[in-house]
Amino acid sequence: MEQPSTSLAGHAVVYLKGIAMGVSDSVPGVSGGTIAVVANIYDRLIYAIRSLDGEALGLLLRGQPAACWRHVDGAFLLLLGLGMASGLLLSANLILILIENWPEPLRAFFIGLIAAAVWLLRREAEFPRWRSMLLALGGAALVLAISTGNPAGGEPAAAYLFLCGMIAISAMLLPGLSGAFILLLLGAYEHMLGALASLDLPPLLIFLAGCALGVLLMSRLVASLLRTRHSQTYAFICGLLAGSIPALWPWQTVGQGNEPRGFISNEAVWPGVYAELAGRDPMLLFCLLALAAGLGLTILARSDPVEQG
Repeated sequence: MEQPSTSLAGHAVVYLKGIAMGVSDSVPGVSGGTIAVVANIYDRLIYAIRSLDGEALGLLLRGQPAACWRHVDGAFLLLLGLGMASGLLLSANLILILIENWPEPLRAFFIGLIAAAVWLLRREAEFPRWRSMLLALGGAALVLAISTGNPAGGEPAAAYLFLCGMIAISAMLLPGLSGAFILLLLGAYEHMLGALASLDLPPLLIFLAGCALGVLLMSRLVASLLRTRHSQTYAFICGLLAGSIPALWPWQTVGQGNEPRGFISNEAVWPGVYAELAGRDPMLLFCLLALAAGLGLTILARSDPVEQG
């Protein structure tokens, strides 16, 4: 296994990939775990989070901070975390603008990212073995079942925000499962996006505490599966990724009325029908260009060897 680059360029790449993950985590229907797979850092991310364990604490208590830092892949986690925080802060307003004005090309772009990732991971998942195919179908069915849920409403309480943080971060670590969409289903998405945009600290800190516990628990499960059932795990991941594509169909509208509904509505139509029902330009050319950009960016990211751990 190659040693990760410690060059300035390598660190910059990790930070930029963190920004991409942070931006994607704020978009309903898109997973930060998906971007980690696309960016070729998923295994390293899971193992780094998993290494926040008793051994790391022991090294710290014995006065060996440098050894502890190396044990947890500290530079990688720090840069990625800073990038994700930057991406979330950037996207709190930017993503709302894109969703409102350019939802169709934005969805098409993410479809390109995901479709290329599934294709590039097919050998790692050992397709077309029947076990791999069954696991992929199971993963796709799970995402499709979740994506057809109806959002909840109401003002979330503190304990509920903590639970939402645990659940959403667990979803974010699984490619294809959107933490933002899970928050939509739980009725906490708009509340948390507003808190992030206005830097309302109390709900943010409660939510982040839930995220911290969730990420420690889920990372251990996924790391164990990657070590013991690597190809099967990636087959399931491919299914999760593929299952998220239908929810990102570029042209979505309500059954009645003249306005599109949200970023993910689960009511897909053809571009011509979309133009009629929604009264919007389907932006077919822009969608095709965005799809091609997503495909190309995934191929470029997956071929970058800098961050292989």
